[in-house]
Amino acid sequence: MTTSLPGVADDLAGIGGRIKVEPDDFDVTEIPAYEPAGEGDHLYLWVEKRSMGAEYFVRQVARRLDIPTAEVGTAGLKDRHAVTRQWVSVPAAAEPRLGQLDGDGIRLLQTSRHGNKLKAGHLRGNRFRILVRGVAADAAVRLPALVERLRARGLPNYYGTQRFGRDGETLAIGWATLRGTGKPPRNPMLKRLSLSAVQSDLFNAYLAQRVRDDLLHTVLAGDVLAKWPFGGMFVARDVPVEQARLDAREVVPAGPIFGHKTFPAEGVALEREQAVLAASGLTREMLLGQRKLLPGTRRHALVYLDDLAAVPEEAGVRLSFTLPAGSYATVVLAEVMKVENLDGGEES
Repeated sequence: MTTSLPGVADDLAGIGGRIKVEPDDFDVTEIPAYEPAGEGDHLYLWVEKRSMGAEYFVRQVARRLDIPTAEVGTAGLKDRHAVTRQWVSVPAAAEPRLGQLDGDGIRLLQTSRHGNKLKAGHLRGNRFRILVRGVAADAAVRLPALVERLRARGLPNYYGTQRFGRDGETLAIGWATLRGTGKPPRNPMLKRLSLSAVQSDLFNAYLAQRVRDDLLHTVLAGDVLAKWPFGGMFVARDVPVEQARLDAREVVPAGPIFGHKTFPAEGVALEREQAVLAASGLTREMLLGQRKLLPGTRRHALVYLDDLAAVPEEAGVRLSFTLPAGSYATVVLAEVMKVENLDGGEES
């Protein structure tokens, strides 16, 4: 697994500290991709949960409303050691039983209706408010430079270590499966997750090299770029024109999630991506052998933190920021805190 991921603020001292001492220290609010229409066959519930893992939460909703677990829809995973707010969809027929939902870590805040079940990925991002306790004595002095750097340069959009399982176990299974050095998992979900973890690890390796070479904010000939914050992808052929667009935050580089459907790069950019794959010992044939589970795509290599703020409090430092779906709060925290073994829960 890729270790020692370089950041954009490595030359600045971190504030140290600990997160998630109390559930209220880690506060997350989902930003939905759309608001419920107000009518339809699906009941949308705006719910707050406390100290409850994502899978357990879904089972609890199903049990309390007396519906199958498969009929509970969520847009994204939310951390266990936190207070989080998110939309959940259930069949409208469960409405008479909503009074059974509140209590023991779940609070119903709002209800509406919509025409379709909420599915994974139906979210734009998440807003975080995180209290870092036990920070360095001079944290208030260190903070301004850190915040200014991250707001100016943005964040390398690495996958957080939690993407790879406890102690990297999920990733190790994926590598063994692809290299033929271990038996593939019998559980289809675990197999999919483990192979996807390998894709994430390769993306991190690609992005780390780009950061080390000081190319995070540089357009290369043949780069695949994506419109920021949302929009399609295209290949950079007129480098000066596209560099101006990158400088204006209109586009960002889109790194490879390797697979047979990955939007192809060209020229120098393609050579760099091929070098990452070669260094891993994987071949295109190995990936094609798992084409159903590894279709491939692209991921923003850079995300911006325009609303990043840090306020000293009596108990520590309160960080607030917004991340797009799929980005990791722990990557932001690593840049600010500079501590090892940072425990930070699930993806945004």
